[in-house]
Amino acid sequence: MLLIFCCTFSQNYAQSTYGLSGTVINAKSNETLIGVNVLIPSQNTGVVTNEYGFYAIKLTPGIYEVVVSYLGYQTVTKTIKIEEDTNLNFELQESSENLEEVVINSNNNRLNIKSPEMSVNKLSIKTIKKLPAIFGEVDVIKSLLLLPGVSNAGEGSSGFNVRGGAVDQNLILLDEATIFNSSHLFGFFSVFNPDAIKDLKLYKGGIPAKYGGRVSSVLDIYQRDGNSKEFKAQGGIGVISSRLLAEGPIVKDKGSFLVGGRSSYAHLFLKLTDNPNSAYFYDLNAKLSYKLSDKDKLLFSGYFGRDVFNINDNFKNNYGNSVFNLRWNHLFSDEIFTNLSLIYSDYYYGLTLNFVGFNWDSGIKNLNIKYDFNHYLNETFKLKYGTHNTYYDFNPGEIEPVDEDSGINYFKLDEKYAIENATYLAVEHKIANNFTAEYGLRFSNFFRLGQDKLNEYANNEAVIYNPEFDIYQEAEPINQRSYSKSEIIKTYSNLEPRLALAYSFNRDQSVKASYNRMAQYLHLISNTSSPTPLDVWAPSGPFIKPQILDQYAVGYFQNFSNGNYTLETEAFYKNIKNRIDYVDGANLIANNNIETVILNGKSRAYGLEIMAKKNEGRLTGWLSYTLSKAEQKTPGRTPEESGINNGDWYAAGYDKTHDISLTLSYDLATKWQLNSNFIFQTGLPATFPTGQYNYRNITVPIFSDRNSNRLPAYHRLDISATYTPKPQSKDFKSSWNFGIYNLYDRQNTYSLNFARNSDNGMNEATRLSLFGIIPSVTYNFSF
Repeated sequence: MLLIFCCTFSQNYAQSTYGLSGTVINAKSNETLIGVNVLIPSQNTGVVTNEYGFYAIKLTPGIYEVVVSYLGYQTVTKTIKIEEDTNLNFELQESSENLEEVVINSNNNRLNIKSPEMSVNKLSIKTIKKLPAIFGEVDVIKSLLLLPGVSNAGEGSSGFNVRGGAVDQNLILLDEATIFNSSHLFGFFSVFNPDAIKDLKLYKGGIPAKYGGRVSSVLDIYQRDGNSKEFKAQGGIGVISSRLLAEGPIVKDKGSFLVGGRSSYAHLFLKLTDNPNSAYFYDLNAKLSYKLSDKDKLLFSGYFGRDVFNINDNFKNNYGNSVFNLRWNHLFSDEIFTNLSLIYSDYYYGLTLNFVGFNWDSGIKNLNIKYDFNHYLNETFKLKYGTHNTYYDFNPGEIEPVDEDSGINYFKLDEKYAIENATYLAVEHKIANNFTAEYGLRFSNFFRLGQDKLNEYANNEAVIYNPEFDIYQEAEPINQRSYSKSEIIKTYSNLEPRLALAYSFNRDQSVKASYNRMAQYLHLISNTSSPTPLDVWAPSGPFIKPQILDQYAVGYFQNFSNGNYTLETEAFYKNIKNRIDYVDGANLIANNNIETVILNGKSRAYGLEIMAKKNEGRLTGWLSYTLSKAEQKTPGRTPEESGINNGDWYAAGYDKTHDISLTLSYDLATKWQLNSNFIFQTGLPATFPTGQYNYRNITVPIFSDRNSNRLPAYHRLDISATYTPKPQSKDFKSSWNFGIYNLYDRQNTYSLNFARNSDNGMNEATRLSLFGIIPSVTYNFSF
């Protein structure tokens, strides 16, 4: 009904207005630019380009001055006459031919005070490349940890946590394709090659209706299209890993290609010492782009990555992501831009244990068809709507013997299948000059499809409570049924409203508020705060309910000194229903009846985020602080049951009360730039033993309540210096990056283990620390 009203309104309005639309590109490469400001100063209005560089705006007949501005590029001003629908493309020149680092312009760094968009962080790739990084490798995920509300479970941990959410509650997209594991080498590196990335945006709240399927955050990353004017290459050589990327025209000014690869090679040094162990990763990014006409464009993008571990040929492990996306951009008119995508995503995990004699394979695949519309009705009313349809294939695990001498029998956990559909409509509405809103509705449904064997339990309870010992136990099936893949055994449907408001007091001050409800139908089966590749994904079904989020946020935003300084403050509260919790002693590995060790609980998180930035001058950077609490609770299903942790709230495994990050960059001279970041975080929750008793010469520890203790606080200082030789050749550019990770050699605690000392018989705690001080050097080049 809303769509019909909007279209009718658009037809009536269109009688006196005309559309101005087009694409904004980089003049040197024809690369489309995302988030460019296209402004009409005389009308005090404007728009920004979408993820494909397209913009559209409605104007009454007349003569207008159009101003196009973007960070790091020269501002373009053009006078045009509007008397009919007009297509106008812009080519922007980089601010400097020798630009190696980000150039800050006050107009571009001002907070978008009037936009209802909030709880969103954007980092340019040039900014990310300046940050000190472990092992000399620039890391997209590590850069996110310097933002307020974002953390992880410590060094060497995979993924990231947003506003007290778990790792599996983040939707990570690379060119719209889902990435199920964002880390290489168990979190030491991320899967994203920074040279191939064009745009990065992290939604922590106020999430638009086009996104769904996760209840914590959305990390939306787009790869570059490639240079359609001339051949270019760039790369870097580091101590542990190197990378190389090439791009160029297929047909000049119409088609382009981009191919990039990375690999680590530290394991090769082990070979020199006759050490048979190895641990390395490699990945490949590719993208093809072709302009069929002024209204049609085809894009194909892909990613393939693998991690490989080998210990004495007895333990072999490899895992990674494979994604492909074929997209068609089509412009129906000056008002309607569409994108049709066919996406395939595959996460694979393989393990070989020769000393046991078996191979293990598991993974998750999905096939997704998306059709999205951007409908520009007028300068005060814009629509986004579309439909997403996804088919899932879950392989929880398959065990097979290595050879005929193996004592292992073939065993396969039951495969699971599901379909997730969603339809959405979002409205960007300028209600008044100082009051804007973005609201929408997403309708999602989830169909759990049949599987070979599905257990049935008495009273439909897969977990039973033993009041005598006050413990939960696995229930025994009373029956088993078989279903075909085409049968639907469980259906869930959810309405997910979204609302974001912004009220500006003036051009430099505003308050914003947002609410969003989201549903998540997939669950990561893991009882660790940092997922490992062995963890598996499971769909909602008869015993696992979808997670439902309600999140509220309110914030105050201000620019100072014409945008030289900015301040962002936000308070948030989020509540999640049906969060999976595990009974004490739960066995999660190769468990074909996972429903017998889990219960549906709930979680909540609330906090305050502050971010202050200095945008201009030789010294730039930001300070972020987060004060938050993340808790989980699983009460008993009946008054007689004690629940988990006696049914009380307990700290989530990734809860951090205080999280402080300071990031600074200083231009020392024309050739040198100094960068640093300091991090302080409250220690992670843990469960420590508080005593023990002896039973028949067996020492039995007594533990405190779940996560009632904490590890020591985490802090470190990283520094780096970038040297750029001058003058730089027009055809070949290079730089050196020297870095030191953990400058003062802080031995941060990764874990504490409690055991009896075999020498003196005393109980003791042993601390495990992963990293001390780590120097690095990387040579970067482009030609």
